[in-house]
Amino acid sequence: MSMRNRSIRASPGRSALTMAMLLAAVPLALARQAPAPASSAAAVDAMPDMAPHDMHHMEMSATHTLATRDRKNDPGSTGSLMTHHANMSGADRRAAKPAIDDSMPAMPHGNMHHESARSPGKSEPAHVAVAVRMDGMDMGSMQGGSAPAGARSPDYSDGVGYGTMKPHMAGDHAVGMLLFDQLEAAHGYDANTQAWELEGTYGRDLDKLWVRAEGERRAGTVRHGDVEAFWYHGIAAYWGSQLGMRHDFGVGPQRQWAAIGVEGLAPYFFDVQATAYIGSAGRTAARFRADYEVLFSQRLMLQPELEFNFHGKDDPARKTGRGLSDVSLGLRLRYEILRQFAPYIGISWVRRVGKTANYARADGEQVFEQQFVAGIRLWF
Repeated sequence: MSMRNRSIRASPGRSALTMAMLLAAVPLALARQAPAPASSAAAVDAMPDMAPHDMHHMEMSATHTLATRDRKNDPGSTGSLMTHHANMSGADRRAAKPAIDDSMPAMPHGNMHHESARSPGKSEPAHVAVAVRMDGMDMGSMQGGSAPAGARSPDYSDGVGYGTMKPHMAGDHAVGMLLFDQLEAAHGYDANTQAWELEGTYGRDLDKLWVRAEGERRAGTVRHGDVEAFWYHGIAAYWGSQLGMRHDFGVGPQRQWAAIGVEGLAPYFFDVQATAYIGSAGRTAARFRADYEVLFSQRLMLQPELEFNFHGKDDPARKTGRGLSDVSLGLRLRYEILRQFAPYIGISWVRRVGKTANYARADGEQVFEQQFVAGIRLWF
């Protein structure tokens, strides 16, 4: 009985406490629903310029804060914002992005004002939209639009005409070249000699006439020489095939050969020529030549040159034997006063081999010859 009376006496106090708590909760709820005060907008406006990834980080942080607050206030909500995003498909996530209002004026990045707004509703925190207000800037001056008065012309000609020159594709017109690679005098053990080696081309890049000649004169007589004429056809980058004929002259009967070969620039810039020959009476021959240029400067360079000659059968009339007949090596140091004119000095060695060496001994000639040379290199 006493307990019941005590409960009845406590009821008015509890009712008053309950009413006070309700009255205090109303302003808090109103404050939560009210818009941000001007002071917070001013604080946002005072924020320094941020890069796009910083703005995205701010947006995600605000989203996470609101979602956490909603979970505390409403334990019966369906889940967090992050869980909501994780369960969305790619198309849904793209569709959930805030739309950009094309009607908003352009503005410099420094004048951007950011406002954060939460989706209405207690249990729907889904997104925080970051609105960007742009105040009065014409982006046309930065992205396209009319060029300034002092800008270059589109083709960088600055108004200078091209004259009568017309553009053309490489290789569609014929050009010619004549190169005296060696035009020299030599001093050897038993005599002085004069030697030449030249080549010329005329035609287009892929198809042209190619002529080359070499020889040696001693004691007023041409000891040996040959002239070759080819049709050159490009077959790969820096390589071409040669098809033509060769004519030998000098001491002994003259010989004619059909010739086929390749010429080009091998790896590491070795200039290579390899040619096979077929003559009358079953004669065959082959020649391999390679040279290289070692540049000490743009004008001073050393040119080594190596050559091998082979024959398929003995030819006593021409003093050549079967197999490897001779090997020659030359070193020439030249200085290009002009690209078209370069004097040089050097040394050369010739070694006759096999039956060819036997023919040289029978005629009283040297099997191994060393010569000091001096000459000029010309091209036109």
